[in-house]
Amino acid sequence: MKFTDSPKYKDNVILKLTFEFAIDIVRYSEKLDKNQKYVIAKQILRSGTSIGANVKEAQNSESNRDFIHKFKIALKEADELEYWLFICNEVETYENADYLIEKLTTIRKILNKIISSSKMLKS
Repeated sequence: MKFTDSPKYKDNVILKLTFEFAIDIVRYSEKLDKNQKYVIAKQILRSGTSIGANVKEAQNSESNRDFIHKFKIALKEADELEYWLFICNEVETYENADYLIEKLTTIRKILNKIISSSKMLKS
């Protein structure tokens, strides 16, 4: 069964977005690898796929505090990824990453909203 076919996650917007984004990141990293941009490719692959992994892990959090913590880690990874993608856009020999930055901006907004909403529930 594919992730996207799983009924458990089909209606979870952030989980679906971050999973699809991770696939985009894998493909972008593979293109960098083909062009021998190994160091940046690994950094992008790690931080880009970690976002969704932390969101997935948060689905089974032990408490609201743990849930928020996992989402904060995902947000930190998103911030790091944005840094690497900006570098790619500045170096002429790297493939443009604007489409990934746009998707990442949407994901970051949702992550921030989930964190702030979850904090309100905690109070």
